[in-house]
Amino acid sequence: MIPKVKKIIDLTQPIFHACPGWPTYKLTNVNMEGFWARDGFNAERVDMNTHTGTHLDAPYHFFPDGTTVEKMPLESFQGRGVVVDLRNIGRMPILASDLEPYADKIQKDDVVLLYTGWAQKRSMSKEYLFEWPYITKEAAEWLAQKEIRCVCIDGLSAGGWPEGTGAPPHIVLLGAGIVIIEEVYMDERLFEEDEWYITGYPLKLQGMGGSPCRVVATVFE
Repeated sequence: MIPKVKKIIDLTQPIFHACPGWPTYKLTNVNMEGFWARDGFNAERVDMNTHTGTHLDAPYHFFPDGTTVEKMPLESFQGRGVVVDLRNIGRMPILASDLEPYADKIQKDDVVLLYTGWAQKRSMSKEYLFEWPYITKEAAEWLAQKEIRCVCIDGLSAGGWPEGTGAPPHIVLLGAGIVIIEEVYMDERLFEEDEWYITGYPLKLQGMGGSPCRVVATVFE
């Protein structure tokens, strides 16, 4: 029997022409390749980095011999969601001590959502593009010890701009087989329910280290 959906929330940022992205990447370019007035149909061409908008990082992103997107098991992209409220963090690095109050709530195979409030800042501003809260190496190690399945963050990356490539948390998390989903849209609706089921499936992009994905939070009756 298919369970009945009580509530469903889209946690995905839209992709559009020249949308915000990692500062050194070429801007997303969207053009009409077919349009109704001429062709009787509309068709779009999108040129973008695979790590654009709400997107998933596969191990290959930081490990040359790591698993690519299409080889990742489907169960990696779903699980019980735990929302960590970091809206009042007041600084860029997310420390292990910021996660410690949720130690009893976070369980093995959970999807942890680090809600910093950054989604509402999405723009081409200096603040959004360079100053988002990011996961320190120590915080990533704390999450890895919990054996979670996936971590979601609302900033551009799990790593921080001051680190250059944002490598430290990526190496820890991806090295532990933990999926990273970045630029996830989060808002206060996540506090309306005690428990969510999170899904975030990527495109089946062969041989690649990242993919846009549609992240959804669901509550079943």
